[in-house]
Amino acid sequence: MESYSRAAAGEMGRFGITVNIVSPGPTDTGWITPAMVPDMERMAPLGRVGRPEDIADVIAFLASEQARWLTGQLLFAGGGHRMF
Repeated sequence: MESYSRAAAGEMGRFGITVNIVSPGPTDTGWITPAMVPDMERMAPLGRVGRPEDIADVIAFLASEQARWLTGQLLFAGGGHRMF
């Protein structure tokens, strides 16, 4: 997907279209059991499991005018979960 988004960003840029990927970290969408939460919280610098609205806010930013100079990128939205 990352290579595809970069290729698409290269092709679509001339039309003013940006292409980015959001890779969410652990997000409470129903698959995380209560037993999994403490371990996930310890592994995240922000100390919690993500909520769907956390990911939605990142996507809303990418769709906004403020992200007009951001294209061909992979954004890890996981509260720093992948840092360790």
